[in-house]
Amino acid sequence: MCYEKLIIGFNMGDNIRVKTGINGLDSMLDGGVPENNQVIIAGGPGAGKTLMSFEILYRNAKAGIPGAFIALEEKPEVLLSNIKQAFKDFKDIDEIIKKQLIIIDGEDPSSRLKSETDSANYAFGNIISDIESIIKKNNAKCVVIDSISLLKLMLINKYDYRRSMLMLMSNLRRLNVTTFLTVEIDFADREKLKYSPEFFIFDGIIILYQMSREDRRTLTAEVVKMRGTNHSWALAPYEITSNGINIYTVDQMGDIP
Repeated sequence: MCYEKLIIGFNMGDNIRVKTGINGLDSMLDGGVPENNQVIIAGGPGAGKTLMSFEILYRNAKAGIPGAFIALEEKPEVLLSNIKQAFKDFKDIDEIIKKQLIIIDGEDPSSRLKSETDSANYAFGNIISDIESIIKKNNAKCVVIDSISLLKLMLINKYDYRRSMLMLMSNLRRLNVTTFLTVEIDFADREKLKYSPEFFIFDGIIILYQMSREDRRTLTAEVVKMRGTNHSWALAPYEITSNGINIYTVDQMGDIP
């Protein structure tokens, strides 16, 4: 696949799609994510949530579409170092960032955590304001928020959390951006799938499992829902390589190493 010639937007019915550029994922999404959808990428530690979301920004940036990566749980320099270590073949990351086709912004996560509910609600309002400012820096059209699990720690009350998630989604829609929000889950296998409040609120859910297969774990992706498009209902194995994530759909199963 020639990523340099990746076409991001195209009409399918009444929808414009945003291609992820990830090998196999767009075919699972019947051509891509409907523009302005707000999509959850959920998974346990080591499943590749942050890497997948960054690769979507990277592939879009190489096609000239500006993006913003908002790190809520990790300092930008640490995040970038980890990404470069995983995706060693992405040699032009620094150049893309220098051109502001990708902006990476964030701060020490400990500064986000508040103990009192009123303080937490105030801090959440500040986060929404910060997100809007970051997006406007380069007029980003594709946005990653990594991760909203921190917001669960800030907003212990379930009602406050759900209301705040609705507020966040409303603001992202107003900004006309397509957003990928990562979230931690406390299960690895599909059999233990539990639906959190954000699963019902957001437009799409992609779950990355680490499923047990005899004496090893297999990385497996599933599109649980995606408003505005047909999508695959099949589980698809994937791997994280130095040149990006490869998802092996039904028509690619013969390519699995």
